[in-house]
Amino acid sequence: MPIVAAMLLAACAVGPDFKAPASPAVGGYTPHPVSTTAATAGVTAGAAQHLASGADIPGDWWTLFHSAPLNALIEQALAHNHDLKAAQAALRVAHEDMLAQRGAFLPSVSANFSASRQRQAGSLAPVPSSNAFMYNLYTPQLSISYTPDVFGGNRRASESLKAQEQAARFQMIATWNTLASNVAVAAIQLAALEAQVDTTRQSIAAGEKMLGILRYQYAKGYASRVDLAAQESQLAQTRATLPPLEKQLAQQRDQLAVLTGHFPSQAPDEHFTLDSLQLPGELPLSLPSKLVEQRPDVRQAQANLHAASAEIGVATAARLPNLTFTADAGSTALEFSKLFTGGTGFWDVAAGITAPIFEGGTLLHQQRAAKAAYVEASEQYRSTVLTAFQNVADTLVALDQDAKAVQAAAKAEQAAQLTLDLTRRQLEDGYASQLQWLTAEQTWQQARITLVQAQANRFADTAALYQALGGGWWHHSDLSKQ
Repeated sequence: MPIVAAMLLAACAVGPDFKAPASPAVGGYTPHPVSTTAATAGVTAGAAQHLASGADIPGDWWTLFHSAPLNALIEQALAHNHDLKAAQAALRVAHEDMLAQRGAFLPSVSANFSASRQRQAGSLAPVPSSNAFMYNLYTPQLSISYTPDVFGGNRRASESLKAQEQAARFQMIATWNTLASNVAVAAIQLAALEAQVDTTRQSIAAGEKMLGILRYQYAKGYASRVDLAAQESQLAQTRATLPPLEKQLAQQRDQLAVLTGHFPSQAPDEHFTLDSLQLPGELPLSLPSKLVEQRPDVRQAQANLHAASAEIGVATAARLPNLTFTADAGSTALEFSKLFTGGTGFWDVAAGITAPIFEGGTLLHQQRAAKAAYVEASEQYRSTVLTAFQNVADTLVALDQDAKAVQAAAKAEQAAQLTLDLTRRQLEDGYASQLQWLTAEQTWQQARITLVQAQANRFADTAALYQALGGGWWHHSDLSKQ
C-alpha cells in the first residue's frame, strides 16, 4: 500500500512536455525589400502602394477595396458557404471529443437490476433457506470503478484531444480566410473578364465597320480583294476569341455562386468593373516573428505537433502498470418486497494492478510509432512555416512587379490607341494601307487586354497579401476565442 500511495502522490505524466517552436530567426521576407511600389497616374490600379512594416491586418480587409457589391458577396459566402459550415461542424466534433475525455478522470458508476426465475438441481446446487428448488431472485446492484491516472496517460490523451481541437479551430479559420480571399479574387477576375469581353466586342464592332468600308472601296475599285480578304480573316480571328472569354466569364459567375452557397442558376446579380474597385494605398506587412502567430495553417501545424507530442505520453503510459479500484453494493432477495431488508445486502471492495508483460511487441512499436509521428509532425510544421514565408515573399515580389507591369501596359495601351486612331484616319483618307490598320488594330486589342490583366493581377495580389499575412482573423471574436 505505501507503494500505491507513493504512485498516487507522484501522479506524474510520462512523455515529453510540449514546448512551442521558437519563431524563425529571420529579419525579412525578401533579399531586397520594397517599401513603395511604382505609380501610374490616371489609370485604374495605378496608385502607388506603401508597405507599412509591423502594421496590423484589418479583420475585414476586403472593405479597403471600397466596393459594396464585393462586401456583400463576401458576407454571403461567410454566412452560407458549405465548406466553411463543414469546418465549423468539424470543430464542434473535436470540441465534444475533448469534453468526452474528461470522463476518464472521474469514477465510473453504473446501476444494474436483474430478475430471474430459477430451478436448481437438488442433488447438485445449493438452495435458499426455504429449501425451495424453484424460486425467483431479484438483485439490484450499484457498481463503482475508478482508475487513477497514475502515469498521466489520461492527461496526455486529454492534452492530445485539446490540441486536436485547436487544430480543427485553425483549419476552420484557414477555410474562413481562404474563402474571403477566393471570393475577392473571383470578383476581380470577373471584372477583368467583363472588361476583356467589352474590349473584344469593341474590336469586333470596329472590324465590322472597317469591313463595310473596304467592301464599298472594293466595289468602287479603290481596294483590292487581298485587302478585303485580310480584313475578313482578321475579323473572323477576333470573333473567335470572344466565345472562350464568354465561357470563362460564365464559369467565373458559377464559381462565385458556389462560393456563396448558391446553385449556378442562382448566381449573384452583383456587377463588377475594375474601375469600381479602389486599390489600397497602404498595405500592412507583419514582422516575420509575428507571421507564425497569425497564419492559421502554421498554428494548425503547431497544434498537430502538440497532439503528436502528447500521443507519445499516451503510448508510454500504456506500457506501464494500471491501478484500478472497484466497489459493488446491492441486495438480493427471493421476493421483490423484501429487497433492502435485513440480511439481503452485500458489498465488496477491491483493488488491482495490471501490468503488461508480453504483448508481442505491440505496445513497444506503438510507442515508437508515436515518436516517429512526432518527427513527421515536426517536419510538416517546418515545411508549413517555410511555405508561409514563401507565400508572403512571392506576393511582395508580385506586388512590386504588378505595379511595373501596369505602368508598362498603360504606356503600351496609350501608344497603341494613338497609333490605331491615326492609322484609321489615314486609311479613311487613303494615306495608309489596310495591312497597317489591321496591324494597329490587333496591337491595340492585345495592349488593352494586357492592361486589363495587369490591373486585375494587382488587385488580386493585394488580396493575396492579406491572406498570406493571416487575414486578420484575430479581430473576430467568434474566431479568436480559445
